[in-house]
Amino acid sequence: MRFSSLTDRVKGGAADAWDQHYLAKQAGARGEDVIILSVGDPDFATPQAVIDKALQALQEGDTHYTSIQGHRVLREAIAARHRAASGQDIDADNVITTSGAQNALFACSLCLLDAGDEAIVLQPMYITYEATVQASGATLVPVVLDPGSGFRLNREALLGAVSERTRAIFYASPSNPTGVALNRDELELIAEVAQRYDLWVVADEVYSDFMYGGEFHHISSLPGLSERVVTIGSLSKSYAMSGWRVGWAIAPPELIANLDKLALCMLYGLPGFVQQAGAHALQQCAADLAHMRAVYRQRRDRLYEAFCAMPGLTPLLPDAGMFMMVNVLGSGLSAPDFVRELYRATGVSVLDATAFGASAAGYVRVSYTVSDADLQQACERIESFLEAL
Repeated sequence: MRFSSLTDRVKGGAADAWDQHYLAKQAGARGEDVIILSVGDPDFATPQAVIDKALQALQEGDTHYTSIQGHRVLREAIAARHRAASGQDIDADNVITTSGAQNALFACSLCLLDAGDEAIVLQPMYITYEATVQASGATLVPVVLDPGSGFRLNREALLGAVSERTRAIFYASPSNPTGVALNRDELELIAEVAQRYDLWVVADEVYSDFMYGGEFHHISSLPGLSERVVTIGSLSKSYAMSGWRVGWAIAPPELIANLDKLALCMLYGLPGFVQQAGAHALQQCAADLAHMRAVYRQRRDRLYEAFCAMPGLTPLLPDAGMFMMVNVLGSGLSAPDFVRELYRATGVSVLDATAFGASAAGYVRVSYTVSDADLQQACERIESFLEAL
């Protein structure tokens, strides 16, 4: 039987990187002694007040079809949050709710890109970006960020990626996997290029609530950008709601109208009780977010200190997020061999960062979304593994 060419375009090139993670998940389900640091699912429970709000909405009957664009109360909460953080003059009509940030990214790709177009993406990039861009028929053009500079953006690399077919620039800040948050100079460079060549900018800001110092800069706050910027957000990380699948896109009303048409065909709206819970999280759970951010920062600092003391490892201190990139070449092993041998010897699962792009070769990505006790045990096992080498 024949399948469409779409099935080839959405394969991506990094699926094998998850093999070790899936093995570890299966081993954990069997009760084996494994510590999984290869995925970014928060270990915190969803705040109880959010769960209570969902139960209340269920009991009150919010179980039927909803607005395709999303409950107005949720869209207003999203708009108010973004307006306060960025200064961008938006309201609920600039917002559409989606099934997580991934759904928003995919929908933007389909609404902004055509076959033959090119989309610039900063690399290292989250694994699904490749298939997300290619699904539209467009070509992904990576801007390779130099690990020697701490994966920072430079003018020559960005300008060198632009062609007459370029249609959009996609990036995540803070980044998954590097944890790097773009500074104002870098965002002004992206803004300059977008305005000069009439490009869309798709800014994935799902980790912006987990900045550990300094100011987070929103590109949508820069002059002249509001009509060409799409801001992607989600509740998955900030409120430990990854399974609730509440995400959004903030964009000019004309794009929102087109995203709404697409959502009619592929999503048909989020469950109402989930949207009520999401609005409650944004409006009432700032203390829960602050607590999680403080815990993640403590874990980041302890992990960085531990890795700095281990022979053969060179960690990169992330600005934000829940992952740390660690160069393992000093151990004498390549990143794929390090991942495989570490798991075989200790039961600790980390991710080969090459999955995020060739510029991350030699690095592994380590998640700190496990308990403090598990994180300490993982560090002890990694140290023992290195000593044995």
